[in-house]
Amino acid sequence: MLRYAAPMIALLLSTAIAPAAMAQTRIKDVVNVENVRDNQLVGYGLVVGLAGTGDRLRNTPFTEESMQAMLERMGVNIRGTEMKTQNVAAVSITATMPPFARNGSHIDVQVSALGDATSLQGGTLIVSSLRGLDGEIYAVAQGNVAVSGFKGQGAAASVSRGVTTSARIAGGAIIEREVPYSLQSATGLKLALKNPDFATADRIAAAINAKYPGSATVLDPATVQLTPGPNFVGNVIDLVTRIGELSVKVDQPARVVINEASGTVVMNADVRITPVAIAQGGLTITVTESPQVSQPAPLSNGQTTVVPRTNVQVDDGNGASLALIDGASLQTLVSGLNTLGVSPRDLITILQAIKTAGALQADIEVQ
Repeated sequence: MLRYAAPMIALLLSTAIAPAAMAQTRIKDVVNVENVRDNQLVGYGLVVGLAGTGDRLRNTPFTEESMQAMLERMGVNIRGTEMKTQNVAAVSITATMPPFARNGSHIDVQVSALGDATSLQGGTLIVSSLRGLDGEIYAVAQGNVAVSGFKGQGAAASVSRGVTTSARIAGGAIIEREVPYSLQSATGLKLALKNPDFATADRIAAAINAKYPGSATVLDPATVQLTPGPNFVGNVIDLVTRIGELSVKVDQPARVVINEASGTVVMNADVRITPVAIAQGGLTITVTESPQVSQPAPLSNGQTTVVPRTNVQVDDGNGASLALIDGASLQTLVSGLNTLGVSPRDLITILQAIKTAGALQADIEVQ
């Protein structure tokens, strides 16, 4: 059943994608407004309260230095003392600060071990600052970490699921500094297309100008300049809100996305293929070892030995035949490839070979 998984999934997707390609999409779903964006924050801290799964201080001197500095700020001097605790782990802290986040707002944080800690389960992050790329502190994080995975180990066996050295704290950071930006006072804005395309940019500008004449200009395939009219001077937010609800037909280039690690192939509805003949086959060599035990004759002076028995089978794919594929549509293309009975891995090779032959009218993106 695995051999036909990728072609059959693509066949089902083709019947669902074709009608959707003609559907109208809101402008707010395909563009980003200039300066209305997230900001990445990063920090460093200590997770305490671990049950012997923290950093080994001899291997991670930065953890020991951080502990000493933290305790000194609290009035405890342990310089020159050898610490042997394994209940503390040094971690990196990352967070995404949403646009227009205000002081006192809570955001989620991600905590990841930096040293040789084996698990952050049950730990608590000590108050730590989160900084932007400008070096300024924008948030402060603290709280109990939540680990999605687990790990158990015995004398002769172990079991694990997920990653135990990465955790999350829901609402674990408080915004302490806002990013200054006033959208209301802007005299002009740029709409950045999430997927740049000449046709889509032109349709967006046309839809805006049809509703608010002279408000939009296409600068390039990725940018539409927005100029508020007299009715929206000093009220840009109202204009952006109304424009976001307008609908446009989104165009996209024909593209095939391949993930070789998982054997996944995804094609959009615009993929086309000119007539091409394909023969798919592979060389498979199977080696089977069946050792036999050789016993000496009764009352003889021989020894029991193991005699190797090797069976080698070769399949050179002689049963493969040429198949003519004329992909006038995605469904026709998938149906043609499906007749070959190819596996997901073979499908990737075939598509790359068709592209090399110049018969695949689409871009191939390998992840």
